[in-house]
Amino acid sequence: MDETTVRFLGTGDPLGTGGRLQTSIHVDTGSTRLLVDCGASALSEMNRYDLDRNEIGTILLTHLHGDHFAGIPFFVLDAQFASERTEPLTIVGPPGTESRVTEAMEVFFPGLSEVDQAFDIEFVEIEPGAATSVGPIDVRPYPADHPSGDPSYALRVEVDGATITYSGDTAWVDDLVAAAAGADLFICEAYAFDADIPYHMTYTTFREHESEIDADRTILTHMSTTMFDRLDEVDHECATDGMVVEI
Repeated sequence: MDETTVRFLGTGDPLGTGGRLQTSIHVDTGSTRLLVDCGASALSEMNRYDLDRNEIGTILLTHLHGDHFAGIPFFVLDAQFASERTEPLTIVGPPGTESRVTEAMEVFFPGLSEVDQAFDIEFVEIEPGAATSVGPIDVRPYPADHPSGDPSYALRVEVDGATITYSGDTAWVDDLVAAAAGADLFICEAYAFDADIPYHMTYTTFREHESEIDADRTILTHMSTTMFDRLDEVDHECATDGMVVEI
C-alpha cells in the first residue's frame, strides 16, 4: 500500500489546557483525505499547514461534543465563501449528527444551513456493530462510555490498506480491544494520569489494559493538566499539535 500520513491538528481537551488545540486528525493516504473529528480550531490548523480543505471528502465524528465537531460550521463557511468547494462533503457520525450539526451551523451563522451551496453535504449516521463504506473508507463504530447527548463511539477506520483506530473520549470499555485489533495505529485518549474523572480514560487505566491491545503503534492524546504535570512518568508516545505520523 502507499504510505499514509496522519497529522494531529489538535490534541487538547475542550479547555485549551497547555495551549493545545481541539481534537482533529487529518489522514492522507495519497488518494484519499479525511478528517477524524473536527474541533473548533481545526480550520486554523489546516490553514497553518496549507492543507487543501477541498481535498477532504469525508469528516468522521466520534461523538457530538463541541471540541470534536464544532469546527464543521467554520469548515462549511470556508467551503462556500473562501475555498469555493464544488465536490460533495460527507459527514459521518452517530445518530443525531445531522440535526446537531445543522443546529450548530444555525447558531454560529444563521441561515448557513439553508444557503444554496455549490456542493452537496451528505450525512451518514452509523450504528455500532457493522462497517459502513463511504467511498474507499470503511468505518466501524464501537460503543464508548462518554455521554454526549447522542451515542459516542470509538472508530476503526480502514482506508487504502491502512487501519487506524481512535478511542474518542471514553472510560475504558472492552470494545476497545476489538476496535484496535491489528490496527496500524491506535490513538487513545489519556485525559488524566490517575485522577478519577468519569467517562474519560486515565493513563493508569490504559496501562492496566495495554497488554490486551494488539496494534502496531499506540499514541496517547486529549490530555489535561494531570497528564501534562506528570509527562516525565509517562513511557508511551504522546501526540502534540502538528505531529505527523507515517504508516
